[in-house]
Amino acid sequence: MEDQNQNQLNIELSEEIAEGIYSNLAVITHSNSEFVVDFIKMMPGVPKAKVKSRIVLTPQHAKRLMKALKDNISKFEQTHGAIKDTEMPNVLPMNFGGPTAQA
Repeated sequence: MEDQNQNQLNIELSEEIAEGIYSNLAVITHSNSEFVVDFIKMMPGVPKAKVKSRIVLTPQHAKRLMKALKDNISKFEQTHGAIKDTEMPNVLPMNFGGPTAQA
């Protein structure tokens, strides 16, 4: 039982962070030492979009995140059915001054 308590991580979640931030676009760039994920909220008819949150990850953490997302998407689809993958219109300037990104 003591081993279990030693391996627990106490994570604090403030009310502000718990509200979350809506994002309908993610732009991912990387260097040899980090991945940068910018979460953006785009509104219809508004030509300017703002980065709402930026997360910087090591390559190892980026890969762990990818695996966790893949696992969670699989579990979601088992319960709710396949997520329909829609193509984004190719009207957005995707070069934000870094390497070519994929979202």
